[in-house]
Amino acid sequence: MNHTKKIAILGSTGSIGTQALNVIRRHRDLFAVEVLCAGSNADLLVQQALAFEPNAVVIADEKKYPTVKEALEPQGIKVFAGVSSMVDLMEMESIDMVLAAIVGFAGLRPTLRAIEQGKPVALANKETMVVAGSIVTAAALRHHVPILPVDSEHSAIFQCLVGEGSEVDKILLTASGGPFRGRTRADLATVTLEQALKHPNWSMGRKVTIDSASLMNKGLEVIEAKWLFGVEADDIEVLVHPQSVVHSMVQFRDGSIKAQLGVPTMETPIQYAFSFPDRIESHLPRLDFANYPSLTFERPDRETFRCLDLAYSAIRRGGNIPCVMNAANEVAVQRFIDGQIGFLDIADFVESAMQQAPFIPNPTLDDLFETDKEIRNK
Repeated sequence: MNHTKKIAILGSTGSIGTQALNVIRRHRDLFAVEVLCAGSNADLLVQQALAFEPNAVVIADEKKYPTVKEALEPQGIKVFAGVSSMVDLMEMESIDMVLAAIVGFAGLRPTLRAIEQGKPVALANKETMVVAGSIVTAAALRHHVPILPVDSEHSAIFQCLVGEGSEVDKILLTASGGPFRGRTRADLATVTLEQALKHPNWSMGRKVTIDSASLMNKGLEVIEAKWLFGVEADDIEVLVHPQSVVHSMVQFRDGSIKAQLGVPTMETPIQYAFSFPDRIESHLPRLDFANYPSLTFERPDRETFRCLDLAYSAIRRGGNIPCVMNAANEVAVQRFIDGQIGFLDIADFVESAMQQAPFIPNPTLDDLFETDKEIRNK
């Protein structure tokens, strides 16, 4: 790497954003923060800006703008408010790379603007690909922009494919199984939010953790993998792997399988996306196989965890249906967090929305924004 790479972080106060800053903190000779964007956590955004001295920050929640402005403008840091500012700042010439780590549909517009401006994107926002995979991949091809996956599973697949010219036979996408692996539908009828948030292996934000518990997260990842790697959904097999050591595998046409393994931490795929094609030193603990005398794999329980099949159904139907599914899931998860519905109701809510929504076979970007809005309003 020839010069310090200046990075814009969309979603700096979330789980991925804070871990990305850990990576940058340890490699200040290689990476610098150019822009920080956050939703509403003004206090943490101010702390991050004071520590990393970006050129500019954005707080999406406009009510928090005076707080952030008062703290940072005296330090010479430009302060902006609102989602439109986040999108506009993607045009800054000084940005070398964008880390898209905003959770949910909100990440689509700034990610697309970054691609249109020719910025390489380190993608941690799977919903962008779920909702608008064809539009985003076409834009990336048109502008010759690399999309470097940050999800641990997609980073693993990407690493297995580097240097391969061979045809992919199948992608084996691993899942931890979440906190409710092995439970029956009867068990899940009364689970609490607190139980759903106790992930056995990973530390993530609330939305992603609940999606992991329902296996919707894996469904979203299947759709993302289809677009990132140009494979059909039927060529992506989900395997439950409770140890979360094998992050994913690729099977080639000769039957050979390559896997990427490592300790369960998001800092490794974040660092790999930042430094690609180089691998740089990491302080993280190494995988000690003696601590894992057995690595096990099993098929997911698709009857209990219905969200996985809903995602396969959405990608097979195509058009705006993945967008419908994503919007309905975001609403349902929030309602579960707010105590308005039960855990099992999430899948029912999503299925109902998918059945009732008008089908648009070849949606434009405007169609997708309209679909998302309609589902949320209903």
